[in-house]
Amino acid sequence: MDSTLPESWRVFFWDYDFASLRQEANRECVIGRMLSHGTWDAIAWTRNTYGDAAIREWILRHEGRCLTSEQLRFWELVLDLPSDAVDAWIAVPERKIWEGTGSA
Repeated sequence: MDSTLPESWRVFFWDYDFASLRQEANRECVIGRMLSHGTWDAIAWTRNTYGDAAIREWILRHEGRCLTSEQLRFWELVLDLPSDAVDAWIAVPERKIWEGTGSA
């Protein structure tokens, strides 16, 4: 059975029909949202539910998109992400605009 998400996470998924979200069927969305917006407890739940390998795979596949430079550096250390890849993702000019460090 594909379980529902914890009710306290409704605030993270304001733009979805929360009642229809499922742990496995929506794992890509859930992992991304929790990594970018989740609380420490939500991230711990995500790690316990999906595992570090799935989180690492998600970050590599998405090339760190939706994560701040600080979040990427954290996951680089925790998940042993390749430093050269993380450096390249952080150096992307579009990231600087979204993080408020670039000029418009």
